Amino acid sequence: MDAKDRIDLDRYLARIGWNGAAPATLSTLSGLLRAHMRSIPFENIDVLLDREVRLDIEGLQRKLVDARRGGYCFEHATLFAAALEALGFAPSRHAARVVLISPRTEMPRTHMFLTVPLAEGTFVVDPGFGSLAPEKPLPLHEEAPAANASHWMARDGAWWVLRARNDGKIVDCWVSTLEVENAIDFVVANHYTATHPASSFRQRLMLRALTDGGRVSVMNRDVTFRTDDTVRSATLADRAALRLLLAEHFGCDLPEVLSLRVSSIEGWQ
Repeated sequence: MDAKDRIDLDRYLARIGWNGAAPATLSTLSGLLRAHMRSIPFENIDVLLDREVRLDIEGLQRKLVDARRGGYCFEHATLFAAALEALGFAPSRHAARVVLISPRTEMPRTHMFLTVPLAEGTFVVDPGFGSLAPEKPLPLHEEAPAANASHWMARDGAWWVLRARNDGKIVDCWVSTLEVENAIDFVVANHYTATHPASSFRQRLMLRALTDGGRVSVMNRDVTFRTDDTVRSATLADRAALRLLLAEHFGCDLPEVLSLRVSSIEGWQ
């Protein structure tokens, strides 16, 4: 393996605040996923800055680990898979069609997630799905979900479906046939997602950070602060307000956002 494709596990574990042993168990997988998602936010700022989105491990570590930035699904899943492999897990990489807004026949395979086989069964792990990302590994089976389940897997013919409860409604998030993908497949999908004019990531500002008390989500100028008990909304006044939000809730100060390309984004001037 080339050095640029080899994860520095100590740097990564320090970034997510993981201390101690990490055997390849369900308990470890659950803890790592939670620590990863609480430490590394979801964001698409580089796409809106017309920057290259790198998927090699060296580039991912420079951005998500050393620069304490976030990223979107390809970045999260690629880095998390590399960490899992270094710890003795055997994740598989998969592509999905996001169906939150449009049917699967109209959506390309532009989402990346993982499955991880363990003694208890196979689990779906999806750290990079933004505001609807499950915070726990999901068993890959068709049993009816628990009454309080936030996410679960279901079947629709040949398709596996990620389902979630969102604002009191059950929604289909993405669908996949669980075909194992090659690295080059994600390079192609990432290029489309980051550069094609029709890509939603070119048209919207999308951010999400988890906190000890809840989460902060941004869609364009709309900010939502959620805790277990409350939901509070706010509107970003300008780019300077976005910079302050990133510093306070996303762990990074990015002066570059003061020149963010927002002319094509809903709600921005």
